[in-house]
Amino acid sequence: MDDTPQILHHGGATGVTGSCHRLQVAADRALLIDCGLFQGQDADHLDSLEQHRVRFSIDDVLALVVTHVHIDHIGRLPHLLAAGYRGPILCSVPSRRLLPLVIEDALKVGFTRDRALIERFLAEVEPRLVALDYRAWHTVVDDERHRIRVRLQRAGHILGSAYVEVDTHDRATGHSQRTVFSGDLGAPHAPLLPAPKPPYRADVLVLESTYGDRLHEDRLHRRDRLKAAIDRALENGGTVVVPAFSVGRTQELLYELEGLIHRATDARWRDLEIIVDSPLAARFTEVYRELKPWWDAEAHRRLRSGRHPLSFENLYTVDDHAAHERTVAYLAESGRPAVVIAASGMVSGGRVVNYLKRMLSDPRHCVLFTGYQAAGTAGCDIQRYGPRGGWVMLDGQRIDIRAQVETVNGYSAHADQHDLLNFVRRMRQPPRDIRLVHGDSGAQAALQTKLQEWAKGAGRELTVTLGAGRALAESQPANAHADASTEVSA
Repeated sequence: MDDTPQILHHGGATGVTGSCHRLQVAADRALLIDCGLFQGQDADHLDSLEQHRVRFSIDDVLALVVTHVHIDHIGRLPHLLAAGYRGPILCSVPSRRLLPLVIEDALKVGFTRDRALIERFLAEVEPRLVALDYRAWHTVVDDERHRIRVRLQRAGHILGSAYVEVDTHDRATGHSQRTVFSGDLGAPHAPLLPAPKPPYRADVLVLESTYGDRLHEDRLHRRDRLKAAIDRALENGGTVVVPAFSVGRTQELLYELEGLIHRATDARWRDLEIIVDSPLAARFTEVYRELKPWWDAEAHRRLRSGRHPLSFENLYTVDDHAAHERTVAYLAESGRPAVVIAASGMVSGGRVVNYLKRMLSDPRHCVLFTGYQAAGTAGCDIQRYGPRGGWVMLDGQRIDIRAQVETVNGYSAHADQHDLLNFVRRMRQPPRDIRLVHGDSGAQAALQTKLQEWAKGAGRELTVTLGAGRALAESQPANAHADASTEVSA
């Protein structure tokens, strides 16, 4: 290879899941940025672990850098270690606290429920986690051949999320380059989190494009739309079911609901039960409370006023499965108003499926989506066909959709097209080369057009490449590790 670092993709190049990007600094030196699971239509074999096996070279990987702990960014970590990776895992301080919880859950779903095996794997992972402070350079290698440094900056997506700056210097050729990997960028005005600020400069930028083809609804008024959606369900005497990921979205919704209840004059709101039916989400919420130093200024003002936005009187959690079954039956039959937040966020599994199997056919109830629903997921089907009185398959059953279906887009944890453009054009020294990833083909193409229009208007030279142009096929083993890789339970 030449002296210019190469960027290749082992996932997340053409879809919105499975993010895994390789910065090849030399033939024998590389960094991995994320290593996530494939979901929805990105997943070729939904019932098979085969697609998640690590089939790319790991012998040359100096470090894995984790942008945040969502499963589509770290879910293949068990497979990476099973394939023989023994290097460090670099992440932010909050991610260091959150990552073992996510991986433990991923192991239970995808590998084994054997507690001894899970503990053995976690004991393998945790010593490899290297927590980096935001804004501080970390040297990965500095020898006679290269200096490679990594710096994390707040991305505003979930607590602990980061975009990654990588400085590489080839001492033989004198070539230096700053490569920025956006990870998932958050939207301004997100609960609990400060908005991301662009880096000073980038030579090459690997940029997510989840919402590269659209703008979010006005985020400043999303709380009113959330209240209106719940009010409509309360009028019908039903339950509002909110599919939400256990980390990030659940805590943001609790923060907003606490605010609505705090200001409520309606007795129905003051008595409204907010139920988190997910042991994992409850654990994450507890850890979020422990990580208050990383909350934004507005959240700290609430704390100083004596309020507890993630621990309030109306909040209830459901732990064991028997209590879950009782709660589903009670809410489905009683007509008692409640808001239930349960995983998974795209209705691809988890306890939320049991609620929807009982409630989707009842017009009293409401399904409220507050996050992206990837094509090929049940959440996407409900969102698309529900307003037409359609149906959806859940656990092999055809369920008619008679419940209300609401979507409040202002809660997206992803930057929209305008925010993504601002991330580029507000750099003091914008990149000359942008690779678009983590978006479907339409979103990538739309953002490519907008970026090129901006560059032309600003008189800048810019190459914008769609991720598909730099993707590595994973169908063929890259080295012996692919043939030898085994599940972590083996």
